Amino acid sequence: MTTTSDDTTTGLSGRPPVVDLATWQAARDELLVREKAHTRAGDALAAARRRLPMVEFDGTVEVVGAGGSVPFLELFQGRDELVVYKHMWHDGAPHQGQCEGCTWAAWHLKDAVYLNARGVSFAIVTTGVWEEVAPFVEFMGYTQPWYSVRDVAEPVGGDMGRIACYLRDGDRVFLTYSTTGRGNEAVNPSMSLLDMTPYGRGETWEDTPEGWPEGRGACWTWRSDAEGNPAWGETSRPVPQWTRPGAGAVETLGRRGDCH
Repeated sequence: MTTTSDDTTTGLSGRPPVVDLATWQAARDELLVREKAHTRAGDALAAARRRLPMVEFDGTVEVVGAGGSVPFLELFQGRDELVVYKHMWHDGAPHQGQCEGCTWAAWHLKDAVYLNARGVSFAIVTTGVWEEVAPFVEFMGYTQPWYSVRDVAEPVGGDMGRIACYLRDGDRVFLTYSTTGRGNEAVNPSMSLLDMTPYGRGETWEDTPEGWPEGRGACWTWRSDAEGNPAWGETSRPVPQWTRPGAGAVETLGRRGDCH
């Protein structure tokens, strides 16, 4: 049963106005027109990505994983396409001092079964030395293939904190696409779900109605203390870490990554 307010203009402080179902449906249908246009624009962008030129590079360059040094070609696992998340790394920092944004992104990418079914492999690379990376991967419980690209040049190494796509033709390897900034949101469905809620992401940059809860800085929910309160202090961790066994309170942190 649907209940409605006797006064369809009733407004609750800091909340959307209360209306009857027919009025809500009319407003929803109006927004749907814009959403469909947005979807079609996204389809057009994807089509443009498929038409980008590509850059060939030496696929025999060595990276380091759980099995030791291997050529970058190994990351394709015999498939023709490869998606890589390039994880930032802070040398010498404890687990809780690693980049919270990258930790969060990698947490959303724990299973690449559908990518694999479509002939696409997935891996994570980082500039950390493998001796530091391996314990972090084990602590986080990540099951994706991880590799150190320490001292490896672009387009395998270089700038971290982004997604890169590669194509293989036999032993020839090509960079086809790379994100910047908020392009990483493609792997974070939590953001898309928050964008559907009345209060959104709760960040100051968002366009929200007057009277809505005051937003906070971008990425403010990426770290929390042991009680789950968003925090950037010395007792905080990247949010996904609190689900891991042994992730107790902490006393010191390494550097934290910037988020843009």
